[in-house]
Amino acid sequence: METYQVIAIIGVIIFLYFIFFKNKNSAQKEISSLSEIEYMGSSTMTFDDVAGNYEAKQSLLELVDFINNPQKYTKFNVRMPKGILLYGEPGTGKTLMAKALAGEAGVPFYAVSGSDFVQVYAGLGAGRIRNLFKKAKKSGKSVIFIDEIDAIGKKRAGGSIKGSDEGDRTLNALLTEMSGFADDSGTLVVAATNRIDTLDKALLRPGRFDRQIEIMLPDKNARKDIIQLYLKKMRAEDVNIDELADLTVYFSGAMIENLINEAGLAAIREGSDKITDRHIKQAYLDVLAGAEKKDYDNERQKTVTSYHEAGHAYVSRYLLPENKIIRVSVIPTSKGAGGYTLSTPGTEEVMTKRKIRNHLCVLMAGRASEEVFFGRDNITAGAQNDIEKVTSLALDYVSKYGMHDDAFINYQLLSDKLRIPLPSLESSVKKLTSEIYEEVYKIVEENREKVERIARVLMEKEVIYRDELDNLI
Repeated sequence: METYQVIAIIGVIIFLYFIFFKNKNSAQKEISSLSEIEYMGSSTMTFDDVAGNYEAKQSLLELVDFINNPQKYTKFNVRMPKGILLYGEPGTGKTLMAKALAGEAGVPFYAVSGSDFVQVYAGLGAGRIRNLFKKAKKSGKSVIFIDEIDAIGKKRAGGSIKGSDEGDRTLNALLTEMSGFADDSGTLVVAATNRIDTLDKALLRPGRFDRQIEIMLPDKNARKDIIQLYLKKMRAEDVNIDELADLTVYFSGAMIENLINEAGLAAIREGSDKITDRHIKQAYLDVLAGAEKKDYDNERQKTVTSYHEAGHAYVSRYLLPENKIIRVSVIPTSKGAGGYTLSTPGTEEVMTKRKIRNHLCVLMAGRASEEVFFGRDNITAGAQNDIEKVTSLALDYVSKYGMHDDAFINYQLLSDKLRIPLPSLESSVKKLTSEIYEEVYKIVEENREKVERIARVLMEKEVIYRDELDNLI
């Protein structure tokens, strides 16, 4: 072999050796850096900064006493709960509750997200869990908060070969650490999730997350407190808090905060010194329906939309008179709606079978009105959003609530257990929606004069409100 060939081969070997060790060292450095998480060190928030959820706050205040006065409980040989699971709808204040707990107790606050432990490197998630608990133990009394714990706490595949994958290793590390620290350590683990149904049973057993607290959507009194809390932080006057609390039925705390913030932005755009009731109502319409388009000129669209929305409005007043219709509009919005009928439930009561069927009727009334006045071949795609909502509600009616036929069965659970789709579920949903559509079509047909009266006023004025709607029908 020629000398230059030998030199070339040696050069290639040295080059490959250099590249290999460079990549190995960089990977090790990356893994080392990834093993560290930035934690929030403390919380200055207290329960006075959180409105609503009075029962949940009371339960958490007891834990503050556990942390600060452990001797009261040790003489009865009572241990502090090791874990608190906060669950509920998004935006209800689970994270705020955890911050307030740490702030009220005056202890270090270690806040992480479940996604921080989901990594591509084997063993890194479990290592981060151990590192987190190690830091917390050094601090003595402390609160560890894991947001979105379902990212690492989902049910493990029982008996599956995949039982040792990275996700399971991370979950096992969390279970081991929670079982490992002493009852009197003063370390409390708080976790939050929107999907408690997906969590592994081992997480929910006593000794792990002993106490599970639902953080619910605020009722009217809680909404009033939340509204007042956020309005205090802004320059506001002449705001009807009672009326706003009625309008925000089924709003979460985060949605109310966003609504008031949008009202503040509206006041700034207008050059106003104060947030008024008018700004809040405008923000309410923009948040729910979208900003109305100022310039549009399509008479055909306006005509069809007027009859479509007239169908929704009339059937809503006919079948759900307790609902408050705030505004009916045929002006297109920035959210893609050709028009809208905005209403709020009159009371926060239990949903009965009849009420669900009435809601389905109201959702179908726009399409039914189009068919009554323009014929089946001239119906439009404007009912797309209505159809999606009908399908979802009808599926729940049949599969979850067991209200269709006489089958006392949760079809969704049955389908999951059997691992097969259920043809009977699809046929039941189709049968239900066909029945409801015939019912609402008949209502519109028998009251076509009143529906048409509403539609003609909408074509002329583009917007009508509750009082005018009541006068029309």
